Amino acid sequence: MSALTGALYAALVIYLGGWLMDKWIGNFALLLLLLTVVTCAYWIAEKLYFRPRRLAVAKSLEDQILARRAEIRAQGLETDVGNDLEERKAQLVQQPWWLDWTAGLFPVIAVVFVLRSFLFEPFKIPSGSMIPTLQVGDLILVNKFHYGIRLPVINKKIIANHDPQRGDVMVFHYPIDPRVDYIKRVVGLPGDEVSYQNKELRINGKLVETTPLKPYFVEERQSYEQAFKENLGGVEHTILTKADMPSAVLGAFPSFEFRDNCKYSAEGVTCKVPAGHYFMMGDHRDDSQDSRYWGFVPDENIVGKAFFVWMNFSDPGRIGAFR
Repeated sequence: MSALTGALYAALVIYLGGWLMDKWIGNFALLLLLLTVVTCAYWIAEKLYFRPRRLAVAKSLEDQILARRAEIRAQGLETDVGNDLEERKAQLVQQPWWLDWTAGLFPVIAVVFVLRSFLFEPFKIPSGSMIPTLQVGDLILVNKFHYGIRLPVINKKIIANHDPQRGDVMVFHYPIDPRVDYIKRVVGLPGDEVSYQNKELRINGKLVETTPLKPYFVEERQSYEQAFKENLGGVEHTILTKADMPSAVLGAFPSFEFRDNCKYSAEGVTCKVPAGHYFMMGDHRDDSQDSRYWGFVPDENIVGKAFFVWMNFSDPGRIGAFR
């Protein structure tokens, strides 16, 4: 068993190493599920087989030593046989390393698995597409049950809860490559007509209310950009645009599911959101690859609702809730 456990740990190290070196894209949900299943199997085996065997061996040793001690004393002799009995029993009962690093870790891994799969998942902001709401390096929490309880790995909804609303900041599996998670703001709901023309957002023909703000300095670009307060579905937040950027959606994917629902022009794009799908946009409007480029997010790709920055090591003052 020690050889098998060593091989499993070697495979884990290789998988994590390749992931960290960008040799392949890892699937943490699947990895956590496998770790939970494997450590659970060891934990059950420990409770039902390995520990009882060690206890039986320790009890046999104790019986032998006590019998030997009684035999010697019956002859009227003093003996030091078994003086180290408790120490030897403790050594026999002690878990070997391969059980300590598997069965011993199961309770911790199981708790992490339940918390991450059904309650809250941490997520790191990798790009500036949601500036100024979220900054590069923000470590956020995602509410996994807000939009319903889903089975881990396959992400199938088994218990419904709230539906996504306009203005929600949502994490989802990127439709083009579901192994990658994206974060954007929900702009269009199923059945909506979303129009982003000349940098003005309209939902079902109605202009989304915006209020000009003073220019915002984008650290990573070392430049000022236009800032507006936008009211989307009752959620007020700040968006940024670049005055010198064209309104046309440049670089839109030539094909994606329901591509015919979108019409592109020099002024921008207009899309009809299909049933069971959502139209997503970044708050950093001219620096966000979103539904304007690669299409709609199906319900089955939803991960959860982002709601709290729990740390940014470059700026701890950012800790707190956001909308």
